[in-house]
Amino acid sequence: MAQTPFTQYSDQVRWIMVETSHAGNIGSAARALKTMGFDTLHLVRPREPAMHTHPDAMALASGASDVLAQSNTHDMLSSSIQGCAVVLGLTSRDREFGPPPLSWADGLHLLTDALQSNRSVALVFGPERTGLENEDLAYCTHRVFLPANPAYPSLNLAQAMMVCAFGLRQALLQDPSPSVANEELSELADPAAVAAMLDHWQAGLEAIGYLDPKNPKKLMPRLQALFARTRLRKEEIDLLRGIAKQMLLRK
Repeated sequence: MAQTPFTQYSDQVRWIMVETSHAGNIGSAARALKTMGFDTLHLVRPREPAMHTHPDAMALASGASDVLAQSNTHDMLSSSIQGCAVVLGLTSRDREFGPPPLSWADGLHLLTDALQSNRSVALVFGPERTGLENEDLAYCTHRVFLPANPAYPSLNLAQAMMVCAFGLRQALLQDPSPSVANEELSELADPAAVAAMLDHWQAGLEAIGYLDPKNPKKLMPRLQALFARTRLRKEEIDLLRGIAKQMLLRK
């Protein structure tokens, strides 16, 4: 089958479910994604290692068993977002720290711009009961709130994924033609590289005595929020890691 522009973009979109508790939700999510033309599903620390093969998942996938079969399972969120220019963390809770907030409409613009510049993107969904924890949200470039009823904003996990998949499908179908490559996007560091740099800085700050590992307070979350707002470039990551290396040499 010939590859259409939408098919090309759909292959660049990663749908990531973190610490999913119920196998049926994975099956329902797979069905929702396939219905909207997407099929790249990633599972991060699901409750059971082979939850995508659970009978409940297979039953609720209802024809989308191929999406389950080709899904990828990861121990860490960082490994599932390697190479992604935009990573949206879907959450209904406000946070003191973390990546900058975006409306869903603005998030769609970021996704389509990145896809049309031939960059991969990811949408990250947290556990059913608690949503994304701050540790996982720190890997996202932005946090996004769906415009739901403010008095009751909690969507079922598969419903939330369907809403996002439908919105992204509509946005891509309305303007399927690739735009001129966005050079700025191509120079941005991916969130996994930023997270690795922050780990390097934490070790360096401990080495020079600026960060007390027994009483870290909120230093690292504040630094993470600072770097998230700046959208670091690849060359800036190398610069910051060079500084961290020098701090470690002083140990």
